[in-house]
Amino acid sequence: MSDLKLGVVEQRFADIIWANEPITSGKLVEMCNKELGWKKSTTYTVLKKLCDKGIFSNNNGTVTSNYMKDDYNVMKCERIIKDEFGGSLPTFIAAFTRKNKLSKEEITKIEQLINSFKE
Repeated sequence: MSDLKLGVVEQRFADIIWANEPITSGKLVEMCNKELGWKKSTTYTVLKKLCDKGIFSNNNGTVTSNYMKDDYNVMKCERIIKDEFGGSLPTFIAAFTRKNKLSKEEITKIEQLINSFKE
């Protein structure tokens, strides 16, 4: 997947698909009209764009994801850490915690995660 970035509206659209897949393209048009106020042409235009990005597939009128939402989010986070923080997770965490203080519970969970990777 070459372009992981989704705009706010594209993300809402993707969330509709992830929550309802597999979904027929006709049902998707109905849901997008109701939830996003979109016309049929807008739904199909955005669907084609996200299919071209490789996130979704539309086969014989049935829309499915090529990546589960959690997998997509992992790939998106990996790209952000690589592109914005030189691939360094410690640099990312340092930047994140500069303004977002971690609770004791969060620190404990992170420590447990780190310890699970130690041999």
